[in-house]
Amino acid sequence: MPMLESGLGAMALVAVLGYLAGSIPFGVVVTRLLGLSDPRQIGSGNIGATNVLRTGNKAAALATLLLDGGKGAVAVLIARALLANDAAQLAGAAAFLGHLYPVWLGFKGGKGVATFIGIMLALAWPVGIAVCATWLLVAALARYSSLAALVAAAASVPFAWFLGRPEMMLLSAVLAALVLWRHRSNIARLAAGTEPRIGRKK
Repeated sequence: MPMLESGLGAMALVAVLGYLAGSIPFGVVVTRLLGLSDPRQIGSGNIGATNVLRTGNKAAALATLLLDGGKGAVAVLIARALLANDAAQLAGAAAFLGHLYPVWLGFKGGKGVATFIGIMLALAWPVGIAVCATWLLVAALARYSSLAALVAAAASVPFAWFLGRPEMMLLSAVLAALVLWRHRSNIARLAAGTEPRIGRKK
């Protein structure tokens, strides 16, 4: 946990702005701009990049991935530049919650994987790179996006410790727990052997 350096008023403002930034549903925005199917009406109904890919448009999925990750990273970087590390972590947590529970969509959002990775990269790029590498490795070997996300999120906690960022461990653990919670239906399908593999339609 980082040292508390920023004032309560500033932290409250950071939390609100971080949440609003995280609430931007880029999966919906991108597909609408490109005239594609609303991701909430196809596949898993999720607004994230994996489900946007089920529209058949890889560019839309990539744009969603980068924008969802970017909003978490930008929230962290701006808060750190203007205040301190405590504000940066709070901004990241708020942006993450915004993605999961966006006010613009009736608090029904995504599962947070891209935003989680963006936050990790902005807070400590070595930790973020390790998380990305873990996701890619598990995805390549198992061909399950959900399993890759679960393993990568859980691994962020020991990565923070071993890479010299112990103050990130609490935030990493909380966000990882939320990732697991949001993937509970995927976990059930993985256990039942019915989870779709990467590249296959749900």
